[in-house]
Amino acid sequence: MKFLITGGNGFVGRLLCAELLRHGQTVRAAMRSARSPIGNEEVAVVGQVDGGTVWTDALRGMDVIIHLAARVHVMKETAADPLAEFLKINLHGTVNLARQAVHAGAKRLVYVSSIGVNGNRTEETQAFSEGDIPHPHNAYAISKWQAEQALREIAQETGLEVVIVRPPLVYGPAAMGNFPKLLAAIDKGIPLPLAGVNNARSLVYVGNLVDALIACATHPAAAGQTYLVRDGEDVSTALLVDKIAGALGRRSRSFYFPPALLRAAAAVLGRSEQIDGLFGSLRVSDAKIRSELGWTPPYTLEQGLRATADWYRSQTFK
Repeated sequence: MKFLITGGNGFVGRLLCAELLRHGQTVRAAMRSARSPIGNEEVAVVGQVDGGTVWTDALRGMDVIIHLAARVHVMKETAADPLAEFLKINLHGTVNLARQAVHAGAKRLVYVSSIGVNGNRTEETQAFSEGDIPHPHNAYAISKWQAEQALREIAQETGLEVVIVRPPLVYGPAAMGNFPKLLAAIDKGIPLPLAGVNNARSLVYVGNLVDALIACATHPAAAGQTYLVRDGEDVSTALLVDKIAGALGRRSRSFYFPPALLRAAAAVLGRSEQIDGLFGSLRVSDAKIRSELGWTPPYTLEQGLRATADWYRSQTFK
């Protein structure tokens, strides 16, 4: 089978290319600019991914596309119209790719969406599922939801097999965003006021996500389906801090501070969304992918955190 991986040199894409190659598949990585191959995969330079991208060379001979390339969360948004910027890549870029994939004869497109399509929080005892009414909570999630709907329409019109995967927070070696910052704070022994956070959050280790994407790309039963994925257990932020400290060989210096006071302070500072990510619950059910595809995560949370900690150490001491 021949795979085109968009965003092939990104956090998830690099590991996905390597794992497909390890399984003996033919892999082509689509990148914005010329870069050296990660392994033995081919490289296709496509430039900016949007509604005008020409995918002809990248798609030639490909059976399956796994679409990772996207405009993701921007820590300090400067665009006058953030939704329009997200739609350029995440909606129009995806539709353009899908229609050209059909023309090129590709059979299946696996679209990596976001759990944000479901919403940004659950009750502690609740878990999101594929059957929930979507409630995208920000411009990024809205763009992903609109792309999902557009892909469903293309699938009905053309017969392209579309599979949608909505991961929660993805962590692992070379992760971007807040997760490495949390590792650094714990490694430096910075006291964190998180001991009283009794929430429940689903995470997915990048190795587990890659394994699930390969299952979605190859299993006959996946065609036309949407799946949520996660590691095998959910954790509170307080427990996650303790587990990260253990993986780093550090003592957890988490302490109790009234969550209500932290939320109030965050609201004053305009940081409510960040606090929600630490204090709120967001659980997902992976029952569907387990039952329909027989998928189980190959790595435990502890194994994923240990691999992430090892990577962090290797970067710290370079």
